[in-house]
Parts: sequence; C-alpha cells; structure tokens
Amino acid sequence: MYVLHIVGRKNHGKTTLIVDLVMELTSRGISVGTIKHSGKGQEIDRAGTDSHRHRIAGASPAAIMTDGLTGVYIPRLAGDDAYESVAPLMAECDVVLVEGDLERRAPKIEVWREAFGTPCLAAERDDVLAVVTDDRPAVSTPVWPRRDIVVLADRVLGCAELMPSIGFYKRRSSFGGASYRGLGGFAERVSFDAVAK
Repeated sequence: MYVLHIVGRKNHGKTTLIVDLVMELTSRGISVGTIKHSGKGQEIDRAGTDSHRHRIAGASPAAIMTDGLTGVYIPRLAGDDAYESVAPLMAECDVVLVEGDLERRAPKIEVWREAFGTPCLAAERDDVLAVVTDDRPAVSTPVWPRRDIVVLADRVLGCAELMPSIGFYKRRSSFGGASYRGLGGFAERVSFDAVAK
C-alpha cells in the first residue's frame, strides 16, 4: 500500500480533492482507502448511543454494524501509532489517502488557494512533494494544476511507483507491477525530489 497525505489549511479543498482522486483512481480499478485525521481529540461516537455505552462500559474494540456498513471503535493509548491499528484494514488497498496529519513524517501534497490569503505550507516545510492549485504560489516546490484530476491521479500514481510504501506489508501493486516493502521511517532515506516532478 502507498500512503499519501493530502494537507492544507482549513477550507482549501482537501476533502474535495480526496473525493475527486478516489473517484478517478477507483474508476481505473485501483483500490483506495482513506483516513480522515483530526487533531482535535473529539469524540467520534455520540454520547448515549448503544455503541458509545458499550465503549464506556469497557468493550474494546466495539463495533457497530448495519446491512451496508461496519464501524469499529479501537481505543488508543498515549504513544500508540493510530496507523498501525488500521493498517490491517487497509492492507488490500493499493493507495491510502490521508486527509491531514501534517506533523506525520510521510509524503504529502498540499492543496492551496490564494483567495484565502494564507501562505503555502510548502514554503515552510520540506516534506511537501507538490502544491495542488490553479494559482501561482511563491514556492520552489512543484505546482500541479488542480483543474485536471486525470493528470493529478497520474502524478499520485507516479509518486507511488517511485516511493516505498508506509506500513509493514509486502504487496504487488496492481498499477505498476512493482513490489514495495514498508520501511517505517522511510522519509529519512528517500529523497522527495524524484517524486515531485
């Protein structure tokens, strides 16, 4: 699995870009998983619901199932790696797109819109592969046009071909035939320059 973080400041279009990429990539037969990261530490279940009461009583994990969906609540202790806990669920994905989690050392592309008047994160960070925008940011990072989702999807897949995956799974990629082995702290050993062109 190849993991790519889609980052950007509030309301710059991260969710919309992820939805567009998921639709484009899945239309090509590529399996895509997504993770929405929230740094707010909020409760993701509603107080008083049956599943919430199960968890409060001590069930771990606790799950909720309907005819069409299953949701699993997995508690985390301080220092636990949240990505490790969901990795088995994402193991069969070719690509996993993470919305947010700016501080995780991992490959990222930034969504940026000039209209908000905030600077590009890429101007402040060295772990942003490219800036996705139809504007002209003052950055040395490559700029990928937002308006063409087909080209963006190709570039995301290009990154996946050139970089090892995050995680601990060996898996043959369905979109390139290359085998990737998870390297945990790969970011210190792999240059981002090769994938951002």
